[in-house]
Amino acid sequence: MKSRKLVAFCCAAAISTCSSVAFAADVVIGVPNWPSVKATAHVLKVAMENKLGLEVELKDGSNKAVFDAMDAGSIHVHPEAWLPNLDHLKRQYVDGKKSIKMTANAATGTQGMCVTKGTAERTGITDIKQLREPEMAKKFDTDGDGKGEVWIGADGWGSTPIEQIRARSYGYDKTMTLKIMEEAAALDQVNSAVKEKKDIVFFCYTPHYMFAVNELVVLKEPAYDANKWVIVPPSPTPGWLEKSSAGVAWNTASLHVSYAVALEQAQPKAAAMLSKVKLDTETLTKMTYALEVEKQEPAAFAAKWVEDNKATVDSWFQ
Repeated sequence: MKSRKLVAFCCAAAISTCSSVAFAADVVIGVPNWPSVKATAHVLKVAMENKLGLEVELKDGSNKAVFDAMDAGSIHVHPEAWLPNLDHLKRQYVDGKKSIKMTANAATGTQGMCVTKGTAERTGITDIKQLREPEMAKKFDTDGDGKGEVWIGADGWGSTPIEQIRARSYGYDKTMTLKIMEEAAALDQVNSAVKEKKDIVFFCYTPHYMFAVNELVVLKEPAYDANKWVIVPPSPTPGWLEKSSAGVAWNTASLHVSYAVALEQAQPKAAAMLSKVKLDTETLTKMTYALEVEKQEPAAFAAKWVEDNKATVDSWFQ
């Protein structure tokens, strides 16, 4: 891997001064806030550094922030853009401005609402529509206000506003408080609920280690119907929520590596490599388990994964 590039600027004056300024990395990878995207980002970083000798930087940011930065040129890669969650960003930058490309290879994902097995047995809940029943909702009330609580995702996730829409469409926005918080804190509450035999309902998805850690029950809902899935992108302008409806299950998600088109000129080998990356759902699930349950350090994990999966990584560069 290249050492960080520095350039010295010296001024020829009465008193000479000299300073060092760091150039930007060759490739900057955006890292939103969920486990599988963090794992993929670190693996891509190690692969490009080892095989191409590039300097690669990781930069945290929400989905929108990463897409905006890819368009502007300060970030080059989003390791795991979920569709349909980010359809509005795809329309804006991939289909519209054509400043970003989404690779054809994609892992699949699922999304929905879950309860723990113990919760299902104690409350009798099986269907998401039961959350709109006041008596059922009270079983998830932890603060005594008469309404239940449900975690619908983290701030900045593409799924979170859609879960707001789904709650309104099903009617449980009136009986349940919709909690938006970081995933780590939410899953700590799930683990505590399991240990204390308390009832809890929360957003769940794959690929994710949560299904390997606890016995979960996915709540039933009507099958996905494109005609009943109307999503207006969230906006500061009032009305997007009221104009949307999604009273059916999520469609199967597709998870795409995405990169700035400008990278094809700046780092063509990196862009070519990204277009060939393919990681399946099972692999991503194992990665999340290693980072979040086994608490492996991400950089060390990625280095070992790249070494242990040479054939896979080599195929990205052919």
